[in-house]
Amino acid sequence: MSKFTDTFRNIFKIHELRQRIIYTLVLLFIVRLGSHLTTPGVDAALLTESMKNQSSDSLFGLYDLFVGGAFHNAAIFALGIMPYISASIILQLLGAVVPYFQKLQQEGEEGRKKITQLTRYGTVLISAMQAWGVTVRLLNLEVNGMPIVPDPVRGIGWVLSTIVIMTAGTIFMMWMGEQITEKGIGNGISLIIFIGIIARFPFALLDEYRLIQAGQRSIIVEIIIFAFMFLIIAGVVLVTQGTRRIPVQYAKRVVGRKIYGGVTQYIPLRVNTAGVMPIIFAQAIMFIPNTVLSFFPNNEFLQSVANLFHYQSAVYSIIYALMIIFFTYFYTAIAFNPKDVADNMKKQGGFIPGIRPGKQTSDFIDNILTKITLPGSIFLAIIAILPAFVSAWGVTGQFAQFFGGTSLLIIVGVALDTLQQIESHLLMRHYDGFMKSGKIKGRR
Repeated sequence: MSKFTDTFRNIFKIHELRQRIIYTLVLLFIVRLGSHLTTPGVDAALLTESMKNQSSDSLFGLYDLFVGGAFHNAAIFALGIMPYISASIILQLLGAVVPYFQKLQQEGEEGRKKITQLTRYGTVLISAMQAWGVTVRLLNLEVNGMPIVPDPVRGIGWVLSTIVIMTAGTIFMMWMGEQITEKGIGNGISLIIFIGIIARFPFALLDEYRLIQAGQRSIIVEIIIFAFMFLIIAGVVLVTQGTRRIPVQYAKRVVGRKIYGGVTQYIPLRVNTAGVMPIIFAQAIMFIPNTVLSFFPNNEFLQSVANLFHYQSAVYSIIYALMIIFFTYFYTAIAFNPKDVADNMKKQGGFIPGIRPGKQTSDFIDNILTKITLPGSIFLAIIAILPAFVSAWGVTGQFAQFFGGTSLLIIVGVALDTLQQIESHLLMRHYDGFMKSGKIKGRR
């Protein structure tokens, strides 16, 4: 404990690091503030009343999770940073199939600048479209026959102004994310999503405390719940940092009077190369049936079908788990290309001992990646369906989301990345890191 205390004390001894942390905290505070500022023209009291009966088991609930409740509040940051994430994913997928984007990815710094510019344009377009969808939804919300957008306010003027405000809110959040990455402690976009999710944790703890106070749960059971949660987090950290290292030998080269190569390095293949993306893809698809069927509340047959897709049903869990395993392999194939790795190794005079350069190297890496991805995908599937199981065991819905799923993976991944950034600053100035031996590894 004293080592951690000394490490945190050292953090604030470094002027630059202290300034970066303060800068990051200020911008994150602005993010949270904007998540509670209701869009002009919306009756906040009626909005709160209408949202009480809204189910979190829908695409709207999933979206609200990523934007930290801003969508629920119809805030100026209601769209969050998700349009930027969507634009980034679209360009990444295009880079796997469209030659123009493949060429941009291989052009180095200039290519990255062009991709960043296209991502920003895509963010504006997606934000405007989603903002228009939000205005349509808000115009249709009523409480006891009273619209949450009053009649005097309704009109094309309110729709256009709301689209502009919400789009500008997303662009502002994108800018803040880039500033945190450049002038803060890094991982700006990830930290914005992280702070939105973790902001719910105090309220979840308060719900648990109320259950104990009301006598609905004993302290012993609560201790067991927290111990179980600790074990799950430890497992997520283990898999997130787990890698299979492939040794690579580089031949000696003489350039002038200097000798290059002749050393052994390693290619770290991650057990969970795909990260949280398979769960996001699968969850978005699984929420579509309930979201669509919620528009037909009076149809008994459709509602019986909707029950099959309830997140606590066995059918939902099985389909959800299988989709996560599929998307893990799918996204891993996009994120990591063994052929490119093998070609780069061959150009630099590197080879895996016992394996011929070229196609055999590519096949060897692909074979290992396929094998280690299977346990990683199964682990992701288990983590994804855990919140449904703990909810069935009596853990409150708000607290249950921290036992697994997208929330826990994002929290752990971003926390590890942020600690890695801070530790790098400490080690660069000859201070001790957070660990006695070795260094914290982020997701990359």
